[in-house]
Amino acid sequence: MVAGLTAAAIVVVGVLAYQASANAPDSVASSSSTPKASASASASVQPTAKPKPTKDALAVPADSGTGERVVYALKDRRVWLVDADGKSLRTFTVMPSPVSPPPDIYQVTSRSGTVQGSDGVPIEHVVRFANVDDVAIGFSAAQDGSMEPPDPTSKTGGVRMKRADGNAMWTFATVGAKVVVVP
Repeated sequence: MVAGLTAAAIVVVGVLAYQASANAPDSVASSSSTPKASASASASVQPTAKPKPTKDALAVPADSGTGERVVYALKDRRVWLVDADGKSLRTFTVMPSPVSPPPDIYQVTSRSGTVQGSDGVPIEHVVRFANVDDVAIGFSAAQDGSMEPPDPTSKTGGVRMKRADGNAMWTFATVGAKVVVVP
């Protein structure tokens, strides 16, 4: 009986191996070291290009300058708190406001512990760094922890983050701190 089960298992493994090799790409399915003949006899075999290293999505953007800074990537909707050696201390996603600052280097101009946001939401740890068309732009966290998308027709400049991220921003970005906005 054991011999019968062993034989059946070997047959099943063989069938599965055949199916796998039949469905594998030619570059994997061939067990010999010589390439398979191609339809074109004149085509030469080219070595495959090395895959490009993937960009670390959490790495500080290369075009964000040097030194201690807050980096705000508009397209990525992400912020980095970067130490003097260029090391990211923390990174997190944000909900951008309808009014965004153009890419440039700014400084934190003012801070507020708790206020009413221009959208009516109670916010905390407001760190302002720019003005665009008479709209103050700054980082903040809603006191209820929400990060709802703002009304796109409103002229608000609050870049919202989670409360824990707002606490980290508040501690890191004092008045005069550098804020680098990248595309």
